[in-house]
Amino acid sequence: MKVFKILCFLCSIYLSAQTPYPQDYFRSPLDIQLVLSGTFAELRSNHFHSGLDIKTNGKQGFKVYAAAQGYVSRIKISRYGYGKALYITHPNGYTTVYAHLQKFSPEIEAYIKKQQYQKEQFEIELFPKLNALKIESDALVAFSGNTGGSSGPHLHFEIRDKQERPMNPMLFGLDIKDTTAPELYELYAYPISENSHIDGVQKKKKIRLIKQPDGSFVAEAIKCFGEIGFGIVANDRQDYAPNKNGVSKIETYFNGQKSINIDFKRFSFSETKHINRFIDYAHYRAKKRKIQKLFIEKNNPLSLFTFEEQKGKLNIKDSANYSYLIKIKDFKNNFTSVRVPILGEFQNIKKVDSIPLNYTFINASEVGVFEEKSIRVEIPAHTLYDDTYLDIEVKNDTLKLHRPNIPLKKSMTITFDVSHYEPDDMEHLYIASVSAYGKLYYTSTKRKGSTLSARTKYFGTYTLATDKEGPKITPSNFKNESWLSNYRYLKIKISDEISGIKNFRATVNGKWILMEYDSKTNTLTHDFNDGVVNDTKNNLKLIVTDNVGNSSKFESVFYRQ
Repeated sequence: MKVFKILCFLCSIYLSAQTPYPQDYFRSPLDIQLVLSGTFAELRSNHFHSGLDIKTNGKQGFKVYAAAQGYVSRIKISRYGYGKALYITHPNGYTTVYAHLQKFSPEIEAYIKKQQYQKEQFEIELFPKLNALKIESDALVAFSGNTGGSSGPHLHFEIRDKQERPMNPMLFGLDIKDTTAPELYELYAYPISENSHIDGVQKKKKIRLIKQPDGSFVAEAIKCFGEIGFGIVANDRQDYAPNKNGVSKIETYFNGQKSINIDFKRFSFSETKHINRFIDYAHYRAKKRKIQKLFIEKNNPLSLFTFEEQKGKLNIKDSANYSYLIKIKDFKNNFTSVRVPILGEFQNIKKVDSIPLNYTFINASEVGVFEEKSIRVEIPAHTLYDDTYLDIEVKNDTLKLHRPNIPLKKSMTITFDVSHYEPDDMEHLYIASVSAYGKLYYTSTKRKGSTLSARTKYFGTYTLATDKEGPKITPSNFKNESWLSNYRYLKIKISDEISGIKNFRATVNGKWILMEYDSKTNTLTHDFNDGVVNDTKNNLKLIVTDNVGNSSKFESVFYRQ
């Protein structure tokens, strides 16, 4: 028995030596069973998910602990994105991130509020000095919440390396029970070169999947020629969570030889936007399904590819048989596989030039400029992944800028000359994107003289719209002349249905007060425990401004003892 224990001990030392990531350094940030609503690097809208989303049973207020000793290196409070977020840098060089927090620990909360009152702003970003907020191991640092862009109560948790690149926290020993293999939903084949085709067609083709008794799949045989690639729709599930999450690895083999390996263990924020090159973006925009392409197209700089033979593309010759294998794995190495029989068969394909004559050609490596009437579009060089023909049309004050099925790496600029409007009307104009159903959405608009401009990463339809209405302000938990001695919070609803809320400012008896804004409930909240409201009679003034510049003012009197 002693010998067995020694062997187990030596084995554990050997295994730990094989991973470059410390296994017993970081603790769980929550003292509850870890169940995930989101996994690392899973596919989100326009980015890879940079951490683990840990479920909190639909509730807020769970104690959040520092994953290890360190110091608070950054604090950010925003209406959107991460909401209330805390960054702790550790002696080993890694940084842990805790986001969508309800509030911080008392010491950190006091530090932040002091800065908020000094700067007189709710949204704030701070970089404390090295010794300002030291954190001990297992220290309480915050409480879980639902702030920012969160769609439900949870804790977003990250581990970043010295280069600020997010890494999968499960690499560091955080354990999530998962005995369930990933699920494969759809398989597609793509003709890539000019002369390639699949079953006689030069378009991507959905391949029928046949599930086997052991859970694997065999695809229906396809007849191909030329350079082709494949794409999959796949997800993973953990044992205690019904929601669909991202997979951890994808491996492909062509005739038994490795073709490509995709490892979702780390990425940089500078590359995360290129998710739109990794997925079939046009398919996603049309069907809301993310096909992960298992081949690398040009201008794809993602570092997820840890092995690439011929960039994952297959060269199929006439009268030859091939076998293609895909393995889809989760972090615990549960996997689902699909084998694809391929028959090489050349066919004469009649090519059809489907590009209308009125389309505008844009060279991806050069600046593209389109100007008609009072509208100008400027697309910076290297904004598009490929040379592209765009359908651009101007009608009155509306610009049809192709369709939103082409991804952009950078923002383009749309400019409207509005000098033909009356000055009073001009002040209330903004640029709006138009949905497929005709609904207008405010696009961040800059005004310079008689021109309006907006930067955007989306093709689609844009038009000039008008907003002459100020925001609505409604007291939520009090009335004018109310006594609020037994209240801890002062709450006010604000909303603007046209261009949206830009900023707000509240004072009591002429002194600025902190109002926290929850954009999901359109609620401003002041905590009387801040200690700035000390008078019996209090004159409250709130000014709220929308994105066009319309302002509304609310005044009320309340009493406290």
